[in-house]
Amino acid sequence: MVRSRLLNTRSRVFVAAGFAAITAAVALPALAHHGWGGYDSDKTLTLTGTVDQFAFSNPHAMLNLQSDGKLWHVVLAPPGRMTARGLPDGTIKPGQTVTVVGYAHKSEPAELRAERITADGKTVELR
Repeated sequence: MVRSRLLNTRSRVFVAAGFAAITAAVALPALAHHGWGGYDSDKTLTLTGTVDQFAFSNPHAMLNLQSDGKLWHVVLAPPGRMTARGLPDGTIKPGQTVTVVGYAHKSEPAELRAERITADGKTVELR
């Protein structure tokens, strides 16, 4: 009987530890992803410039854009959405001129969350 209780207790501890590990694995990526509340959605900004760098990776594609003497960090849509809407990897390249329309970050003066992008004469809605 004592052995049975001991095994039962160990089983509960093992199940609890497993549950905690699964919960952490699911929750941590969500914590790493930022929300959109840090952007000023009351004021739309349009930037045209030259792509300095481009990254097509999760959770969001991003580019650095040289516009009016300033280097902007532009947060785009997730790669899957960009591909589905006609901008697959390889479409945007360094040296290319693009126009982005979006919202500036409230506390990062050189960051923009893009709502749409125009590249090679094609405009794509990102949100």
